[in-house]
Amino acid sequence: MSLKKAVEMIRKNNKFLIATHSNMDGDAVGAQMAFYLLLKKLKKSAVMFNDESVPEEYSFLPGLSAIKRFRMNMPAPEFDCFVALDCSDLKRTGQIQLLNAGNKRVLNIDHHISNSGFGKVNWVEPAAACSCEMVYRLYKEMRVGIDKAAALFLYVGLLTDTGSFRYSNTDPSTHLMAAELLSHGIDVAGVYKNIYGSIPLGDLKLLTVILPKMRTMNDGKVIWFDIPRGLLERHKNISFDLSESILSFGRSLKGVEVVVLFKENLKSSGEIRVNFRSQGKIDVNKIAGYFGGGGHKTASGATVKGSMDEIKRKVLKRIKSALADANRI
Repeated sequence: MSLKKAVEMIRKNNKFLIATHSNMDGDAVGAQMAFYLLLKKLKKSAVMFNDESVPEEYSFLPGLSAIKRFRMNMPAPEFDCFVALDCSDLKRTGQIQLLNAGNKRVLNIDHHISNSGFGKVNWVEPAAACSCEMVYRLYKEMRVGIDKAAALFLYVGLLTDTGSFRYSNTDPSTHLMAAELLSHGIDVAGVYKNIYGSIPLGDLKLLTVILPKMRTMNDGKVIWFDIPRGLLERHKNISFDLSESILSFGRSLKGVEVVVLFKENLKSSGEIRVNFRSQGKIDVNKIAGYFGGGGHKTASGATVKGSMDEIKRKVLKRIKSALADANRI
């Protein structure tokens, strides 16, 4: 469905619950906050709930106290419309979906190619660089002015989901959007330092434990890392999302086609989070989809039940097969 259908749904409803996916990134936080400010400017009632706290690297952003953390048995807030931002599936909101026990209408705004179309209205645009780009287009379509606060949130989503404008989802329109947002006086250096240049020393020390354990196959075209449960238990006070740093490091190595990170889930025994990154030759969205996940062609993830060894074996076998198929083309 189109942007116009999303606008129509926003106009027809007055009370909104806004959620985004667990393991929040900059696009999730930025889109949620910018959408919230949009509704406020339209004189709508809105509340934000997430399954987890906002990651430490985004704590510099203003107004995050408006985002409430989900608690079991909490009373559901009143709302007419459940808005899911940057979620390929409603399950990605975690326990927040439980707040919609009354099955209120769902507005699904997302840019993942793997989106399952779970909403009453599904505005899904895989060509968009990020969900923040889609929220930016809502501001334009609804003729709502973008102030400095909204510009900051939208810029954070654009910056992080394009890999600081390095990924293939960056095009001329991406830079034009960035130029407009920067005209509001965003502290570019400050944003970059907070998100990418503030890794605590303790977290950095953990990185030095993980990176040397890198493994390779297919003559270095595939590399992978694993973070076992025991290592996480010894470093429970990690405040920074190390996953993206590890994946970015792997992606930067010469000759690498696919990077995989296997991480045991501290909250759920026997569950592994698998994150994929690709240079573009291999469609990791398809591989993630086989394991019940999804995302983008070059960046995807899945949460899989099983032991670390078992899941590594199955995932690496799939990647090896995908490389063989790509080389035959």
